[in-house]
Amino acid sequence: MRRLSITTVSVLQALANGVRYGFDVIDATGLASGTVYPILSRLERDGLLDSTWEDEGQAHGEGRPARRYYRMTRAGTAALELASAQYRALVPGLGRTRRARS
Repeated sequence: MRRLSITTVSVLQALANGVRYGFDVIDATGLASGTVYPILSRLERDGLLDSTWEDEGQAHGEGRPARRYYRMTRAGTAALELASAQYRALVPGLGRTRRARS
C-alpha cells in the first residue's frame, strides 16, 4: 500500500472518531469539500471505506438531500494505524499535549 497523505489520514481519523458523512468530515477536518470528496472516493475505490446512501424519503422528510454514509473497513483501520505510526515516527510527540511550564 502506498503512503497516505496527512490530509487522507485526517479524513480517516475523522471517520474513526465517529464522523459518518461528507459535510461532517469537512467540519471535523477543516478541509475543503474539493479535497474531502475526492479523498473519500479514492479511499472507497481502494477498499478502505464502504458507503451507503440513506433513504431518500427520510432525508426529504427532513428537508434535505440524502446523505452518503461512510464507514471504515478493516483495511481502512489497518491503514490508519500504520499511517499514524509512520507520522508519529516522523514527528515525535504528535498527538500528545504539552504541559505549560510554571
